[in-house]
Formats: sequence, structure tokens, C-alpha cells
Amino acid sequence: MKTILLTGFEPFNRETVNPAWETVRALDGWREDGFQVVARQLPCVFGAANEVMAQALAELQPAVVIAVGQAGGRCELSVERIAINIDDAPIMDNRQQQLVDAPIVPGGPAAYFSTLPIKAIVQALRAAGLPASVSQTAGTFVCNHVFYGLMHAAAARPGVQRAGFIHIPYLPQQAAAHPGAPSMSLADMVEGLRIAVRTALAVGADVYATGGTTH
Repeated sequence: MKTILLTGFEPFNRETVNPAWETVRALDGWREDGFQVVARQLPCVFGAANEVMAQALAELQPAVVIAVGQAGGRCELSVERIAINIDDAPIMDNRQQQLVDAPIVPGGPAAYFSTLPIKAIVQALRAAGLPASVSQTAGTFVCNHVFYGLMHAAAARPGVQRAGFIHIPYLPQQAAAHPGAPSMSLADMVEGLRIAVRTALAVGADVYATGGTTH
């Protein structure tokens, strides 16, 4: 049976909840069609987050890994295309670190592309009535840090067939404290991750479809 690893972060930046962790932990233990899901929480801390991810990869030997992060202000499920080798934090992490122009892996590749079928996932999400898009930037905070660290580690682990990152919006209770910010229900985000996992396992080559942006 294949293991699917889903990760989500602890709350950060004065939030009391993180939708990423709430979403992935709702799927912990899910089994279907020859796979099982294991959810792990990551600290919102540069360095430590990638250490916890590396430990999970070594322990679980997953076939597919989807890291999930909060993107307050986004209104869709954002399937990330690329991770870049830079930490340039707009805010401090949970250990009060604020890295500036620091490589994640000194001497590592400038970037890694997701190996998830990103456009097929977006198509499947939209077909299910869930707002979704391909995102061309995962930022330069701990989400991108983990995305890059995951892809760097996966490149050395042939057992990891697919890996990538998905950003999700605020939960409604978070958006209530940020007037005008969009949100998405936990139920919809959980269903979105179910669809992403199933699509990652079922689709071979990604679909050929538009997904670029002009900004």
C-alpha cells in the first residue's frame, strides 16, 4: 500500500489556527484504492521545518508528498508550480528569525518545479466546483522554504514519485478578523485535498492547458 504524506504548519503570525494543519489532519488515516494518508505538522520555523520533513520522508517512505500552507488573502486553492532557493522573510518565523536573501541549500539549484500534475489537479478542482489556479510563486517565507527543501530531498529519493505544494485560503473565522479577506470552508479545503491526492495518483503526464498569469 502506498503512503501519501500530507504536511501542514502550526499557526504563525499571531493566528491561533492554521488552515493547512486543520485540513491535512482531517485526512490523517484516510485509506482508499491502495493508499493510506499520514499527516504531519511542521513548525513554522526556518530550518526546523525542513528537518521535520526530512525525518518524515525517512520514516514513512511516501510515494506522494503534498505540503500545504496558509496563504491569507488568496481566494483559491493555489497549486504551486515552482520553489526557489531563497529565504527572504517579510515577517519573523515562530522562533523570531527573519532571514534575508539567504539560500535554503547553499550551492543548490536555483529552483525546482513541482512534480505533481498541477494543471490536472486544477482542472479536477474546478470540475468539482472548487476555485483553484496554478500559482507561479510560493513566496519567500517558510512555505517556499519547505517546498524547496521537499523537492531537494525528493530528488535524492527515487521512491518519492510525486511531490509539491498547495496554498490554501484563510478559514472563515480567520477572515472575520481580517475584514475584506477571502476565506474557504474547512470542508471544501478537505475535499480539495482529497481531489489533489486522487489526481496525483491517477494522472500520468500533466494535461496541456493554459495556466499562466500576466502579473
